[in-house]
Amino acid sequence: MNYLLPHYLVDHCPQDERHFAPPGAFFQAWKRGVEIAGPEWFGDGTHDDLQGAASKWDLRPNLVLLNDALGVLSSGQRMFLAVMVSFYNARESAAMLRRCGFEGLSDLSGLDLKRRQVIADLVLHYNGW
Repeated sequence: MNYLLPHYLVDHCPQDERHFAPPGAFFQAWKRGVEIAGPEWFGDGTHDDLQGAASKWDLRPNLVLLNDALGVLSSGQRMFLAVMVSFYNARESAAMLRRCGFEGLSDLSGLDLKRRQVIADLVLHYNGW
């Protein structure tokens, strides 16, 4: 039997590897998101923690703080933070997104370009928390 992959798949393999290969691409996008959203919601909540972070684990979202503050944030802040949390914890973020009134990707139209770019980069480079 011949188990060779079709040429169209073989041609895409190196492209896929190059796409997912950049080490730290997710972390860099995450740090940009933390900087935009405000470091107070992540890690130990300080700007120094953001600057000294070595991995995404150093900048985990503070779910308790975020859930408590969700009602007083602007709709854009709520949406952006809830979407960022979705990369960390799907169950918690689903509840947050419902509270924000998020019904689908078209709701991201309310975010500015820099926030959309962070989300796009996170999606593009996400390979699990």
